[in-house]
Amino acid sequence: MFTDKKLIAHLDKMLEDGINGTFSESDYDETKLSKLESKWLRYLTSSKLSAQKTEQEREKLKELVSDISHQTRTPLSNILLYTQLLQEQELSGQSRELADEIRTQAEKLEFLIQSLVKTSRLETGTFQFSACESDTDSVIRPTIEQITPKADSKQIEIAYTPENCTAKFDRKWTQEALFNILDNAVKYSPANSRITVSVKEFEMFVSIVISDHGIGIAENELPRIFGRFYRGQNVREQNGVGIGLYLSRQIIEGQGGYITAESGAGKGSVFRVFLPK
Repeated sequence: MFTDKKLIAHLDKMLEDGINGTFSESDYDETKLSKLESKWLRYLTSSKLSAQKTEQEREKLKELVSDISHQTRTPLSNILLYTQLLQEQELSGQSRELADEIRTQAEKLEFLIQSLVKTSRLETGTFQFSACESDTDSVIRPTIEQITPKADSKQIEIAYTPENCTAKFDRKWTQEALFNILDNAVKYSPANSRITVSVKEFEMFVSIVISDHGIGIAENELPRIFGRFYRGQNVREQNGVGIGLYLSRQIIEGQGGYITAESGAGKGSVFRVFLPK
């Protein structure tokens, strides 16, 4: 019985070291360990090596994205500047269409690069959220103001009734998450439709609900819409890179909240963003 207790205690110590990140193979002499302890040692050693390799790959990815962002910033800015100057000239119909298309594609590339940088910062943990207790109206109202010009261009009404609810969140990044959801709602809703933004308070969370009457999401695609670069079958022809909802989920979950989605093909969508109180 004593031997069994000693073995369990030893295995528990090894596991605790593994959990705390203090495990070191040199702390254990395999020649003095039992068969079970030796297998546990090999498992923890391989896990530690795997974790180190994953961390190295993350660092390489962060450096790569940073280099891409740095190297493309100047030429991309120049393309946008020259395109703007070209658009100010007297152009024929076809030439103006081509100039407009160059600007559209350049802006799309700029958005993709910025999104990759944000994703890299969130995934590698180099960014820390500055969450503080705030009124939800302080993040919802500016987000609606930000998306209003795009909604107005399609005669889409955004209905919002302010509520006096307080939650804990990073205002800048939460606004980014809400904007991505609202941007999708406007993009995939028909002209002259309505998007509703409401707030509901629960015991541990405050929910921000965004509802639209757009094209909706097929039920079999709902589990995948928050995946990186995923785009539904019915939106492949529209502009987008499929990273907005992924970023929104990363931002909200990074603050201790979560997002849910309800939808159906042709039935509109309802997104609920839960922020901790």
